[in-house]
Amino acid sequence: MFLAFAVFSWASVFAEDDLPVPAEELVFCTVCHGVQLMGNSIIKAPRLSGMETWYVERQLKNFKNVVRGRHAEDPFGYEMQPMAESLSDEQVAEAAVFANATRSPAPPATVIGDIEKGKAHYSACAACHGVDGTGNEALGSPDLTIPNDWYLVTQLMNFKSGARGSHPSDTYGMQMRASAQLLADDDAIMNVVAYINTLQNK
Repeated sequence: MFLAFAVFSWASVFAEDDLPVPAEELVFCTVCHGVQLMGNSIIKAPRLSGMETWYVERQLKNFKNVVRGRHAEDPFGYEMQPMAESLSDEQVAEAAVFANATRSPAPPATVIGDIEKGKAHYSACAACHGVDGTGNEALGSPDLTIPNDWYLVTQLMNFKSGARGSHPSDTYGMQMRASAQLLADDDAIMNVVAYINTLQNK
């Protein structure tokens, strides 16, 4: 019922002709990530809708090449890794284009934190991700306003613990792991993500 409601709701926001249809070999992406890759909090599959092609391709290659997704403390990465491993390089590129072309409403805010404290923490993030959070391809920094806030929390915790960004081939991940250490505790992570939520409305 929810799936039908979501499709019906989008009909009033996006013209049907504007919604891309995945190639047959990529339909399985929507099984976890949802229609138009809107995300699924129940199984912790993040929203990918509209995400940058270069970033999606980089992450899929990281999963495919076991640079990401094999850490014991990253169970959801473990689920994603074999999915990416099954894709050819051409399919990885095709999946990235599909993700970028999809459209869905911005996810609702679910993280509660001190926005003012989060804004102070975000000043360090802005150097790479921009003051508006929309990222910087030249620095390899993705748009933070696209994924779900709970996903950002999970990934910051993963970077901080070393569950992500520990592989020697993950240069960008290691940079993020170092940056995550600036967030002293879980409260700081919640605060900075609560502030990032405010950027979606600007």
